[in-house]
Amino acid sequence: MSASVILSLVFHNHQPVGQFDYVNEHAAHVSYLPLIELLEQHPTIHVGMHFSGHLLDWLVQNYANLVDRLRDLVARGQVELLTGGYYEPVLVALPNPDKVGQIEKLTERLRTCFGTTTRGAWLAAKVWEPHLPRVLAESGAEYTILSDTQFESAGLDAAQDCFGYYRTEESGACIYIFPSLTRVQEAIPWQPVERLIAWLRTEADEPLTANQPKVVCCAFDGEKFGMWPGTYERCWGDGKFMDGLFAALERQSDWLATAAPSEVLERVPALGRVYIPESTGAEMREWSMKPEAARLRRQIAVSLRNGPEAGRLLQGGTWRGYLTHYDELNHLHKRMVAISEKVHAMRRGRKREEALNMLWAAQTSDGYLHGVFGGIYLFKLRAAAYANLLAAEALADGEHSELLVTSYDIDVDGRPEVLLTSQPLAGVWTAGVGGALVELDYGPAAYNLLNIMSRHAQAYHADLQDAVRTGRVLTPESLAYDETDPRTPGIIRAREAGLERAIIKDWHRRASFIDHFLREDTTLDEFYRARYAEQGDYVNQPYRVDLKHNSRAARITFNRDGHVWIGSKHQPVSISKTFAFEKGAESFTVDYTLSHPGAVPLVLRFGVETVLGFDGGDDPVYCDFRVNADPVPHSLSAIQIIEEVDRYSAESRIRALCVTTTLSEPAALWTFPLESVSLSDDGFERGYQGTIFLHLWEITIPPDTAWNVQITQTVRLLPGGVR
Repeated sequence: MSASVILSLVFHNHQPVGQFDYVNEHAAHVSYLPLIELLEQHPTIHVGMHFSGHLLDWLVQNYANLVDRLRDLVARGQVELLTGGYYEPVLVALPNPDKVGQIEKLTERLRTCFGTTTRGAWLAAKVWEPHLPRVLAESGAEYTILSDTQFESAGLDAAQDCFGYYRTEESGACIYIFPSLTRVQEAIPWQPVERLIAWLRTEADEPLTANQPKVVCCAFDGEKFGMWPGTYERCWGDGKFMDGLFAALERQSDWLATAAPSEVLERVPALGRVYIPESTGAEMREWSMKPEAARLRRQIAVSLRNGPEAGRLLQGGTWRGYLTHYDELNHLHKRMVAISEKVHAMRRGRKREEALNMLWAAQTSDGYLHGVFGGIYLFKLRAAAYANLLAAEALADGEHSELLVTSYDIDVDGRPEVLLTSQPLAGVWTAGVGGALVELDYGPAAYNLLNIMSRHAQAYHADLQDAVRTGRVLTPESLAYDETDPRTPGIIRAREAGLERAIIKDWHRRASFIDHFLREDTTLDEFYRARYAEQGDYVNQPYRVDLKHNSRAARITFNRDGHVWIGSKHQPVSISKTFAFEKGAESFTVDYTLSHPGAVPLVLRFGVETVLGFDGGDDPVYCDFRVNADPVPHSLSAIQIIEEVDRYSAESRIRALCVTTTLSEPAALWTFPLESVSLSDDGFERGYQGTIFLHLWEITIPPDTAWNVQITQTVRLLPGGVR
C-alpha cells in the first residue's frame, strides 16, 4: 500500500439470546441496514464486520434482504467477516471444548452462508487471558482485536506504539492482535469529521519508518451507530456523520486508505511481539471491581498528573472479578460448567448436538457480566440462560433418569452445596450458608423459579447520590432531558426522580427458606431496606446436612444449633428443616422444628424468607398473586403486610406458571420487590429482580418442647403451558 496511514474499522453487531424481537428489528432498521447501504454507496471503503451467530440466525429468518446485500459486499472483498464464539460468550468463562466448539460453529456458519473463510475472531467484551492464543489458533483464527488500554497494561504507549499490530503466542501457538485506538473510538461519531482527518494527517506526517505505514485500527459496537441515544439522527439523519466520514476518507485517498484487518496482515508487517496480561476493555476494569476498590481506583486516577487519562494505566479488575462480586452470577457460571461436562459426556449423535447447541446458547456473555447495557441485571437474559441450561441438562440426564441427590462444592467457595436432580422439580441448597434453597427448577417449563438478583452496591451509585446533592440530575420531568447528550460532563440522567432512595444493599444473598429472628419492634420498611438488627445467627451461617434418598424420594434435612438474642440474653435455639421431594410430584414440603433446652419459655418472632423470580413480575398485566380465598390480586412489586395468611398463589402469564405456597400455621406475610438501581446507556434506572416473601410468626416455645410448622410449595403449568 502506498498510503502512509491505513484506517482499519471493524463493526461488531450482537443481540443476546433472549432479546425481544422488536429490539432486534429496531437494531436492524436503525444500525445494521444503514451501514450496509452506506458501504454500497462507497465501494472503496473496506471494513471488517462481525455478527454473533444468534443475531445472524435471526437476520437470515427476518431480514433476508440485509443478509443478501451483505453477501454481495463480502463477495466483492469490501467487507471481511470475523468469526468468534457463536453465541457471543466470554471465552475465558468456558470449558476449553466449548471455546473451540463455539468458534468452529460460527466459522462454519459463515462459510455456508457467505462462502467465505475467516481469519479473525471477535472476543466478547475484549476479555483476554494469556492462554487464549492457543485456543484461538486451534480454532483456526489468525488474529483478534483488543483495546489499546490492554496494550498499555503490557507497558506500551498507545500514543506511540499502537499504530499497527503485534504477534503473541502461548506455548508456540501464535496469533496476531490489533489494538483498537480509544482516540478514534471517542471521535466517531461524536467529534467533527474534520478534526479526525486532521489528526490522521498529523500521524501521516510522522511515519513509523520510511516504508511502513501507520495502521489505525478501531473496533466499534454496531449499535453505536443508530441505537444509542441520539446517534440515529447524528449518524444517518440530518447529521449524516457516517456519510460525511466515508466521503472524507475517499477524498484523502492519496495518503489515507481503508482496509479490513486481513488486508493489513497481507501488506504490513507486525510491529513485534507482545504479551498482554489478563485484562478487559476499559469499562469492565472498574465495573468488575468491588465498589470500594473501584472508587479508590478512580480517585487515584484523578489525583495523578494527567487526571482521568492516567487511569488507563491502572489495571483495575478483570472479568473474573464478577464471580466474587455477584454470588448469583458465580452460581450460574458454575452450573454452566457442570452441565457442560454432562453434555460433553453424552454419546455422539443428534441429541448430543442438540444439547450442545442449547449449552452454547446459555453461554451468551450478556448474562455473565455487568455493563452499561444491563448484563446480569436484565432478567430476560438470565431467564434465557437458565432455560437453555436446563433443557441441555434434561437431554444429558435422559427422560427417565432417577432422582439423584449429591453433595459437593458447586460454587467453589470451600463449602459443600446439595444438588437434587429430578423431574419435574430440582434444586440446589447452600448448606454452608443458611441451609438456603438458591435454585428451584421446574423442568416442564425449563425455568429456575429462584432466578433473582440480590441488591448489590455499585461504584456508580455514589455518582448518582453526589449528583442529587449538587443538583446535577436530569429526569424525564426535566425540560432538558431529551435534548441533553448523555455524555455531557457533570450531568447525570435518571429515568425517574428520587431513584437514589431505591439504592439498597443486601447484607446476605437472597434465597428461599432463610431463617430470621426479628426484634418485636422491627418494621417492614427496616426489613425491606436491610437496616434492622437480626437477632439470630442463622441467615448466613452453616447448617449440618443429613441426606436420605433413593431413586424415588429424598429427604434433605438441615440442622443448626444456634442462638437468639432476647434482650441482653443469648438463648440457644435449634432449627431443623426437612425438605421432602418425590420424583414426579409437583409439590414439596418443608417441615420446620424449633426447640430450645432452656428452663423458661421463649417468646420469639420467627420468619422464613422465600423468593420468587418471574420476569415481568413488576407488571400486573403479566404477574400477580392471590391470598387465601380472596379473588382480588396483589402486586408482586408492592411493599405490603397481609395478616393471617395460610395460602397464596403467584402466577406468571408470561411463563404460564403458578406457584402456590401453603402454611400449616397462618402467618403475617411481608412482601417487597428486589429492585436494582443500575446504569444503562440512557442513564440510571430501576430494574425488577424478584419478590421477597417473609412468613412471620409470633411463637412461644416452652422448655424442652418444640414448635412446628410445615410449608408446602406446588408448581404447576397454567392452561396454555407446554409440558
